[in-house]
Amino acid sequence: MLFVIGVITWIALLFTDLSVVFSAKNNLPQEVPTWLPGIILNLYLITLYYYYKFKIDRDEQLNFVDLLWRVFATGLIATVLSLLLRLVEGLLKSTALTNNVVYVEVIYLINLGLMAAFLLASFAAWKRLILYQKSKWLLRGWSVFEYALLIGLLYTCFDRTPNETLYMVLLGIFVVMGLVLSANMKWVAFLNFRQKWTCLLLLLLTIFYFGYLSFTSSSLAETVKLGFTDHRAHLFIQSVMIFVIVYSVFSFLVILFNLPTTSVFEQKLEEVVNFQRISQSIQTEQSEESVYNILLETSVSSVFADAAWLETKDNSTHRVFTYRITEKEAYDIINHLKTQNVTGILDQGQDKTKNLSKHLGALKGSRFRSILAFPIYVKGENIGTLALLKELPDGFNKEMTKIVSTFANQAGISIENFRLLEEALQGERYKEELKIAKTVQKSLLPQVLEQDAQFEIAAFSESADEVGGDYYDTLRINQHETSLIIADVSGKGTTAAFHMSQMKGIFHSLAQDCIEPDEFMARANKALVYCLERGSFISAIFFLINTGNKTVRYARAGHCPVLYYSAATGKAEYFKDKGVALGMVRNNSYKNFIEAKEFAYQPGDIMVLYTDGITEAKSAKGEEFGYDRLASVLMDVKEQSSREIQEYLIKKLYEFSGTDNINDDYTTMIVKFNNRT
Repeated sequence: MLFVIGVITWIALLFTDLSVVFSAKNNLPQEVPTWLPGIILNLYLITLYYYYKFKIDRDEQLNFVDLLWRVFATGLIATVLSLLLRLVEGLLKSTALTNNVVYVEVIYLINLGLMAAFLLASFAAWKRLILYQKSKWLLRGWSVFEYALLIGLLYTCFDRTPNETLYMVLLGIFVVMGLVLSANMKWVAFLNFRQKWTCLLLLLLTIFYFGYLSFTSSSLAETVKLGFTDHRAHLFIQSVMIFVIVYSVFSFLVILFNLPTTSVFEQKLEEVVNFQRISQSIQTEQSEESVYNILLETSVSSVFADAAWLETKDNSTHRVFTYRITEKEAYDIINHLKTQNVTGILDQGQDKTKNLSKHLGALKGSRFRSILAFPIYVKGENIGTLALLKELPDGFNKEMTKIVSTFANQAGISIENFRLLEEALQGERYKEELKIAKTVQKSLLPQVLEQDAQFEIAAFSESADEVGGDYYDTLRINQHETSLIIADVSGKGTTAAFHMSQMKGIFHSLAQDCIEPDEFMARANKALVYCLERGSFISAIFFLINTGNKTVRYARAGHCPVLYYSAATGKAEYFKDKGVALGMVRNNSYKNFIEAKEFAYQPGDIMVLYTDGITEAKSAKGEEFGYDRLASVLMDVKEQSSREIQEYLIKKLYEFSGTDNINDDYTTMIVKFNNRT
């Protein structure tokens, strides 16, 4: 619709401007006011602005490179059309038509329309880049900048006799504001090496298009010299042009100067990932050998080594694990170093951080010329040696030494943890380790819940095992919005607690962006499928309470239905909404299994959140506590505070079960909406 309006507006600009130019050229009475083309030009610019604003802002799938491709494509089309006009002009150069002022004005208006479209498309794209990882200050600054440009547009409409001093002052203010905003280029840091080269090429061509279209339009405006739609004196066009060109040049230079460090950044990122693999190996691997293999692979990739081996020794066994090298080659190097009486590389208890490459130079038949070795300690005992090899002499530097030393230390910690866990599973030490894990788990649950004048929250959690997987949390997003979550990890013990900690990290990472509940579930599922082993899942409900409009938006992922008491009706009911637990659907179709719901709350309403350990709690006779009994308990104390409701519910639960030894985790979260505002 806006595109059609833009075309109609440009056609109106063409006819009104030609009428004014023709009358002025032939000294005829003006039937069209001389100021009308300028007004229509401004309408055309406003239409273009909103067209590209909606087109780019609504496309959430666009990444940084796609944005630059879109700007490049717009500039390419505008430039090709302008060149075609030049070709036509060249073919007609011998005719009188090319010297006709009306013909020149038509060509000028076409070029002006193309240039304006290119500028405003770039302006909308640059806005998207600048506001990446936006802050309150940045949003306010951009809003002020846009309003200022609108003032410039109004100034052009009403100032029939432009004041050069005022024009230059306003232009200077707009340029300074644009320069300040142009310093925001956080998006550049998220480009990899290949993407940066692509962006450099696109920006270079974009700058060329700017230069060509600007030069062509200015040359034509100089030829016409009537000035009814002269963009060179148009405050809005000049301000946007300067901003777009400056940000294009700044982006090109920033990417160009960051290009040499890109490979280093990607290497550091790989080091972090490798370090994380070693750190998590105790949770994902089944043996010490698996940890050793991860250590070899990550160490080699992090320092660009050609091969590695890991020699382990204990009281009964001696083994060598190799990577890109045979055991024979490894033993040849070990025996050679012993024959040459080289110390400090492979000896137990010695410094392994020396790069003694020269000692491999005398080893005939070996392809390796650099060696770097490190000890691996478990409980202060040296259990082995990690050796890395390169085919080049002096192939390792100090930074590589520090990296592999860190990996070796972390591998020792992972192996130690692995052995501790095996010992704990065999005896009483297992219980002691689980007590420590329980303390850690308790620390994951919030000690203080978010409260508000319009609602109060109380929560309770008790694990059936030493470590459980129930999780609840709250997060204040802004003055009027607070997010809540309650989740139940499948299984019990340390695995459940570990997945619980992952859920906490996901909640605090996603909830602070104030995304919709169904989008939260989709993103959480996408993150968890890489963490949860098959067969494991997490049920959850995510809430977004808005005290501004007194509504609650939520999405349910296979969790127990919400028990809701309405003060207006005096009834309690369960919200049984569609939803599949996180981790059960491991592809992008998961969002089809989640639906967002919204309801308005009233003072006195109560929301009871809980895990299945509550409703499935059994009495001595094997009877379950059940949903009806839970609703009945709520109705008994509906006039009490959330804390009193919680205490009464837990009391009734333990009375029903008749024992403190529960068979599943008990977790509740009571939200009561108050009369206060």
